Amino acid sequence: MAELKPIRVMIVDDHAVVRSGLSAFLLAFDDLQQVGEAASGEEAVRLCGQAKPDVVLMDMVMPGMDGVGATRAIREQYPNIQIIVLTSFGERERVEAALKAGAIGYLLKDASADELVSAIRSAAAGEPSLAPEAARALIQATTEPKAPGHDLTERELEVLALMIEGLSNPDIAERLVVSHSTVKFHVSSILSKLGVSSRTEAVALAVQHNLVK
Repeated sequence: MAELKPIRVMIVDDHAVVRSGLSAFLLAFDDLQQVGEAASGEEAVRLCGQAKPDVVLMDMVMPGMDGVGATRAIREQYPNIQIIVLTSFGERERVEAALKAGAIGYLLKDASADELVSAIRSAAAGEPSLAPEAARALIQATTEPKAPGHDLTERELEVLALMIEGLSNPDIAERLVVSHSTVKFHVSSILSKLGVSSRTEAVALAVQHNLVK
């Protein structure tokens, strides 16, 4: 029976101690083989073409190109390379940014050896893995109520700012050099998105939530 090829792993972290610790960890498993390491996002992207890893363990916070930027660049240039973000942070924004950039896994650096090796094997097979903290952050993101005005466009925010100044529709049309019907459309959209029925309510809500700088 042909021997299975080991999973080729590259380590990306700006801390030498972390890189050496992960290198030592990989040596303990016959099916994992380290094929390179990088201390920055830029170096990681460059090395991927030479080392051809199957899986990259990617730090999130690095000077210069961070983990999100490096993940995006690697996935665009080498779509067969899978990336596991390995970081100290489980905040929702970081999790979402990493996954949008193309990471298949998101683990915290205090993950157990079993969790890490399992995530590497899963990534090599094209299967995602998330730290419980990351999964919770994503669930929270989908269940949290959205802030009022989160979906207003830049133009609608401009119109809302002029409404707060007390300008009428004709005055707003003149200020923005647009037609009256365009302003009326924007005002109607603003009221709908804010869930209010009058300009007065819209202005009060906008001031209360600091929707306009």
